[in-house]
Amino acid sequence: MEIPNFWRSNSKRLMAGGSLILAIGLLIDQFGGLPFLGNRKSIGETCQQVVQSSAVLSKKQLVQLLAVPEGDKKQRIRDIVKEPYCQLSSLQIRAGAIALREAYPLEFEPQTWLVVLYEGEQYTGYRFSGR
Repeated sequence: MEIPNFWRSNSKRLMAGGSLILAIGLLIDQFGGLPFLGNRKSIGETCQQVVQSSAVLSKKQLVQLLAVPEGDKKQRIRDIVKEPYCQLSSLQIRAGAIALREAYPLEFEPQTWLVVLYEGEQYTGYRFSGR
């Protein structure tokens, strides 16, 4: 039995529409809003403790930091970026491990911060966050 053209074209439209809705949903989940509307996810909380109020991250420091592999020592990151602007609240990313977070505003784009994550004395990653 052959499926009429009417049903074939509608099923393609339904699949395309569903895919579009799924993509938009993933964008909203990932970025806390639609990035093309300017609704960027913020750090979502205030600094728990300001460490160095004049701390900013230069382009040179950012490039050096991004070259450090995850799992390296916290001291290697600190050699590059010195003290953070502030410390954010700790998180439990995986069972049994508390992650410490430090925030650095970018010198060349102050509304964007780099949040660095540590587990103990080990560097475990970073993310950019809008303020």
